[in-house]
Amino acid sequence: MFASLGRYVARHPWQVIVAWVVLAAAVIATAPALTSTTDEAEFLPDHYESIQAAELQSEAFPDRTEIAAILVFDREDGGELTDDDVATVERVSGELGELGLPEFGPVTPSPPSENRLVQTAIVSLGQDANPFGEEILDSVRDLRDEGQDLVDDTGLRLGVTGSAAQSLDAQEAATNAEAIVGIVTVLLILGLLLIIFRSPIIAIMPIIVVGIISQVATGLIAFSNEAFDLQADSSITVILIVVLYGIGTDYILFFLFRYREALRQGMDSKTSVAHAIERAGEAIASAGGAVIVAFMALVLSTLSIFRSIGPALAIAVAVTVLAALTLVPAIVSLLGTKVFWPSKAWKTEPKAARFGAVGDSLGRHPVRFALVSGLVLAALAVLAFGFRPTFDLSDTGVPADAESTVALETLQKGLPPGATDPTTVLLHSTNGDPIDAADQAAFGSALGEATGVAQVAEPAASPDGTTVIYSVVLDSDPTSDASMEHVEGPIRDAAHDAAPDGTEALVGGTTSVFVDLQDAMNRDYSVVFPVAALIIMVILAVLLRSLVAPWYLMASVGLGFGATLGATVLLFQTIQGDDGLIFMLPIYIYLFVVALGTDYNILMVARLREEARNGMEPRDAAAMAVRHAGPTVAAAGIILAGTFASLMLGGNALLTSMGFAISFGIFVAAFIMAMFFTPALTALIGHAAWWPGHGDRREEPAPKDEVLARSGD
Repeated sequence: MFASLGRYVARHPWQVIVAWVVLAAAVIATAPALTSTTDEAEFLPDHYESIQAAELQSEAFPDRTEIAAILVFDREDGGELTDDDVATVERVSGELGELGLPEFGPVTPSPPSENRLVQTAIVSLGQDANPFGEEILDSVRDLRDEGQDLVDDTGLRLGVTGSAAQSLDAQEAATNAEAIVGIVTVLLILGLLLIIFRSPIIAIMPIIVVGIISQVATGLIAFSNEAFDLQADSSITVILIVVLYGIGTDYILFFLFRYREALRQGMDSKTSVAHAIERAGEAIASAGGAVIVAFMALVLSTLSIFRSIGPALAIAVAVTVLAALTLVPAIVSLLGTKVFWPSKAWKTEPKAARFGAVGDSLGRHPVRFALVSGLVLAALAVLAFGFRPTFDLSDTGVPADAESTVALETLQKGLPPGATDPTTVLLHSTNGDPIDAADQAAFGSALGEATGVAQVAEPAASPDGTTVIYSVVLDSDPTSDASMEHVEGPIRDAAHDAAPDGTEALVGGTTSVFVDLQDAMNRDYSVVFPVAALIIMVILAVLLRSLVAPWYLMASVGLGFGATLGATVLLFQTIQGDDGLIFMLPIYIYLFVVALGTDYNILMVARLREEARNGMEPRDAAAMAVRHAGPTVAAAGIILAGTFASLMLGGNALLTSMGFAISFGIFVAAFIMAMFFTPALTALIGHAAWWPGHGDRREEPAPKDEVLARSGD
C-alpha cells in the first residue's frame, strides 16, 4: 500500500498539492468557530450529586441572584479602613451599580471585615445574563475600568474577582499563552532544523505545511464539537499548536531522513520519494495510529473535557499523518534535491561516530544498557506515588499576578477562606408537600454541627415551599484538600442523614463539583489507561507481527510514564513546594508519553527488524538500528520535547506543569527508552522477540561481505 502511495505522490505531486489547497479552503470557509469553556460543572455528567444540586437550584430558584463578581476594597497603605473609607466604598459601589452594565444586576456593599482590613461589594448576575458568555467578560472589563477611575486619589485599592473576573483573566491568559507558545515553537523548529539540515527551505517547510494543516484540523475539530455537542477546555488551542507543530515536524523528519538516505544510495529524487514513503510510511502510519488510538480512548472518559479533547487531538494527528505521507512528499518531489539548498551535506553519508559508538557498545553490552536505563526509570517512577491532585481549574488557569487572583488573596486578609465561595445545600421534598419550619431548622442545625462547617446562613424556601436552600461557609479554603474531604464525608453524610422523611438533600457548589471530579477521574484511570494500552499493543502486534515485542515495549513505555510523573512530583511538589498538581496531569502524561514514546519505539524497533532481515544477528541489528535510527529519534525527540517545553511559558500552573512533564517524558522516551532500553531488551531476547512470526529473518542469509559493509567494518 505504501509503495503504491509513494509512486503516486512522486509522479503526481501537483494533484496532491491542489487537493490539499482545495480541502483547506473548503474547511476554512465553512467551519464554525472553535469555542471553549472554563466552567468545571460542564465537564461532569448529570448523575453526579453536584450537578443534580445545580439543576434543582436552577428549577426551584430561577430568580435567585447569583454572584457574578466581587469587588474587594482595602487601603493602599495596608491599614484599617476608616469610616470615611467605608463611606467611599458605599459611594463607589452605588455609582458602579448605576452604570447599567447589561450582564450585571445590583451592586451591594457588605460591612467591613471584623479586622477592618477588607470590605467587599457583591455584583449580582443579571436576570437574563449568560454567566459563561462573551458579553459578561466585556462587562467585567468595563467594571474594572470605571472602578479604577472612581477610587483614584481615595487611598483605596479596588480589585475585581469572582467567577466572571476569573473567566476573563483565564481567557486573556490563554490568548497570551497561545501567542507566546506559537512564537517560541516556530522559532525553536526553525532553529533546530537549520542546525540539523543547514537548509532554510527544510526549516521553513514544516512551518508552512503545519500552518495549512492546522487550519484544516481546527475546522474539522469545530465541526466535530458542534455535531456531537462537545465542550472543549480553554487550553485546547494552546495544546493544539504544540501537538501539530511538534508531531508534524517529527513525522516530516521521519520522511526526510529516509529520503536523504535513499539519495545517498544513488536513487534519483522521485524514486527516493517513493522509497522513503514505502519505508517510513508504515512507521509513520503506525506511530500516528498509536497516538490517535491513545487520544480516542478518552471518549470512554466520564468527563466531557476529555471526551472533547481526545477526538480533537486525534483529528489533529490524523490530518498530520495524512500530510506527512502526501503533502510533504509532494512538495519534496517538486523541489527535488533543491530542498537541501544550499547545503551539500546530503550527498555524503555521515560517519555518525557518536551514534555508531553507542550502538556498538549497546550491541556488545545489552545487559548493562538495559539494567542501567531500567533502574533510572524505576527510581523516578517510585516518586510518582507521592502525586497529590488539585482540582481547582480556575486557579491553574489564571496567572498568580492576574487581578482576580490578587483580589482573592486580598479578600482573605479579612474574611474566612470559606466565605469566598460558600457551599450550597438543598433540601427537597420528594412527595410534593412543603417543608415545615421545624424541619428546616433541625436540618440547618445538623449541617452546622458537621465537621468542616464554619457557619450556616438562614435558609431560603422556594415559592412553593418544596425546596429549601442553605448557604454553608466552610472553615477552610473551598478548593483545599481539607474542604474536599469534609464535603465528601461528614458534610454530605450529615445532609443525607438529617433529611426528614419525604425529603432528599443534595450538596452542591464548587467544592462539591471538585469532589465529583475526583471520583470521575478515579473511574477514568481504571478504564482509559488499560483500554489505550491494550489497543496500542494490538497495533504493535500487527506492525511487528509479534506477540512478544508488544509486551516489553509497552512495559518500557509504562516505566516512562511512571518516571515522568515521578520527576514532575519531585520538581513541583518536593522542590518547589506546591500543594499538588492539576488532577488532569496523569492522563495527559499517560497519553502523550505512551503514544509518543511508542512512536520512537516503533521507529527504532522497525529499523532493528529491517537490519535483522538483512541478515544480521540480534545484537548486531540493535547496534546498526541505533547507528541509523538514532539521529532521527534524537532530532525528533529534541524538537518535540522543545515544543512541549514552550508550554511552560504559558503563564499558569496547568500549562507550566504540563509543559515540563510532557517534554521530560518525551526526552525519556527518545533518549532512554528508544535509544537504550528497547534495543537492549530486543538484543537480549533475540529472535524470540519476533515470535511467532519471526519476521526478523530472511529466507537466505546475506553474504558476509554485505553484512560487514552495512556494519561499517
